[in-house]
Order: sequence, then C-alpha cells, then structure tokens
Amino acid sequence: MGRVLACCATGLVAALLAGPKPASAANGAYAVDAADISELGSCKVENWYSMATNTDFAAIANPSCVVDLGEPVELSALTNYSRSGGDYSTTIAPKAKYNFEPTGIGKFGVSVLGSMTFDAVTGQNTAVFAEIPATWRFSETTRINLNAGWLWDRVNDWHYFTYGIGFDWKFTDTLQYTIELYGQAGRADMPSVIQPRLQTGIRYRPNETFSVDLIYGRNITGEDSNWITIGTTIRFPPEGGAKLREPHL
Repeated sequence: MGRVLACCATGLVAALLAGPKPASAANGAYAVDAADISELGSCKVENWYSMATNTDFAAIANPSCVVDLGEPVELSALTNYSRSGGDYSTTIAPKAKYNFEPTGIGKFGVSVLGSMTFDAVTGQNTAVFAEIPATWRFSETTRINLNAGWLWDRVNDWHYFTYGIGFDWKFTDTLQYTIELYGQAGRADMPSVIQPRLQTGIRYRPNETFSVDLIYGRNITGEDSNWITIGTTIRFPPEGGAKLREPHL
C-alpha cells in the first residue's frame, strides 16, 4: 500500500508542476491499449505534455500499480490539466484493468478495463468508459492492438462506440515505432469529434526502468489540429528486490 500511495503522490505532483489531451494513457501518451498489464507489485509513473497548432495543450500524469484483488489488477489515476478552445480544466480519471487471457506469440491476449472521469473543481462525473483491448503478437518485436469500447459523455448524455487499431515494432534493442488509428462513432456537434484520429511516434527505452516518447498526432482530441507530444515513463519493480522483466513489447 505504501508503494501505491507514493506512486500516486509522485504522479499528482508531476501533473501540477507540468501545467496543462484527453484521458487515454493506454500505453503512455498512446491511445490504443495493449492487453498486457505489468507485473504484480510493480508501479510506474507516466507523464506527457501535448501541444496543438490551435494553441490547445495538455499536461498529464498517470501513476499506476498492479495490486492483488484476488487476481492481479492494474489501478491508475490519470490527472489531466488542459486548455481546449480557450477553456482550462482539470480532470481526474481512475481506471481498473484486468487481463483474463495473457498475450503470447501467435495468439490473442484479452483484457477488460473501466474508467470514469471527474471534474477536479466541481467533483462532477463527466464521463464513463469501458473497453476490451486485444493484442496479437507476431513475434517478440511486433504486435497489433485492437480496441472496442463504449463511452458515455454524461455532460451531454451522449453515447459513443469507441475503436482503435495500433501497430508496435521494436526495431532495435532500445527503439520502438508505433502507429495507431482510433476514434469514436456517435452524435457530435462538430464533424471532427467523430472523425478518425491518428498518432505515430518513436519510443526510446535505454533500460528497464525509463523510456521517453516523441509523438506526432492529428485530431487527437477531436479538434482537427496537429499535435506534438513528449512523454516519459518511470517504472518501479515489485518490492523485495525483484527486477523488472527484460524490456519487450
């Protein structure tokens, strides 16, 4: 429990220091989630900063830990401080993810996750989200991720079908390339809200505990702009001195 509290505190401080993207954090700043979860007892803190050509921006911290709730469950609490269309907001999105079919080469791994978004100022529950991520590994260095889910925009009382497809390729020992297409289908005041969204980027991971991402995105919050994102991840192994597994996809 001490590890969980320390990890969450570190993430919250990072968000407040970073200043102001939607709450995704599937794999750092990428939106399409993989089916995997981390090792039981391990934690990580993901931070990223995104800026758009229309002057929108977002600063996000997402601490998470895998805890034993009868089965390993990954719990996280994403904090998002952002500016969109000239308006500033701070939201908090707790999430739980459970892997019920482990990934492996030549087969699908499958998980289920659920999340809710709250306005940090008013405490209002603004959105509810559920998703099934599936991952097919072609090899130790390549995989495809498929997502299907449901989003309830509680402010407008609108419901959306969410989708995503992403491809990861670890092309050297320290470099990984990702490209993903995702979005939501349903009602919208602006056409861009339901148009597909794209991100592609490079991850540099020199060791087991640290990685940094540089990502280009298009329409990533449904605002029809171009985005640049810089993100980092710091990983903490399980307590007791065990090391994290060798870096892999």
